[in-house]
Amino acid sequence: MEQVQSTPGAASLYDLKTRTLVGEPADLGAYRGKVTLVVNLASRCGYTPQYAGLERLHRELHAQAFSVLGFPSNDFGQQEPGSAAEIAQFCRLTYDVTFPLFAKLVTQPGQEQSPIYRFLGATGHLPDWNFCKYVVGKDGQVRAFFPGDAEPDAPELRKAIQDALAA
Repeated sequence: MEQVQSTPGAASLYDLKTRTLVGEPADLGAYRGKVTLVVNLASRCGYTPQYAGLERLHRELHAQAFSVLGFPSNDFGQQEPGSAAEIAQFCRLTYDVTFPLFAKLVTQPGQEQSPIYRFLGATGHLPDWNFCKYVVGKDGQVRAFFPGDAEPDAPELRKAIQDALAA
């Protein structure tokens, strides 16, 4: 885990807009004042079982103004090839996911990169595989980054979330 400082003058994550997994407009401003854990997801990855831990974390801390935000991505190993409907069905039936899922996006630099990951990447950290995690504070600034192999119940990740909640 690395502590991350957002680029000075960068916009807040909570100033950005996107789409839900079912294609409806989504304003990340709805999470302003909350702590979020932004994760790039894939349904056919060795780390896919982390969905269970992410869901437990979401349910456990939801009442404390916390939410996991899931962003499916097919950037690594073509491990998220499904349609939005297929992704939603997989998440619901396999892991009973209740945390918000957003439209599939591109995390890597280039013309197709999502503004969300352009903002997150301004910290100097972009995903190098699936299930990378960004702890985002109540102000919409990235507070910590964790690689894909960091389990949702890892003590370092939980501490970063608790520190952000206490701030």
